[in-house]
Amino acid sequence: MKFVADIDIMPIKEILDPQGKAVKLGLHNLGIDEIDEVRIGKHITLKIEAEDKEQADEKVKTACQKLLANLIMEEFSYTINPA
Repeated sequence: MKFVADIDIMPIKEILDPQGKAVKLGLHNLGIDEIDEVRIGKHITLKIEAEDKEQADEKVKTACQKLLANLIMEEFSYTINPA
């Protein structure tokens, strides 16, 4: 069975986000002052072959924990749907 995982990886709240600060400043320079906070992260889409959703979930979780996210500075969330 084929699945698609949509993964979001973001810096944890306690970590400063220099990219987010730069974007916020750029928005301010464009006259968009209503933005309070900008955080920049990554979005990753994986196509997975697995027997069932539980197996797909385990594969995605392992990929995030061991390769895709730096757990010291980042947190991740994901959804898995049939392809």
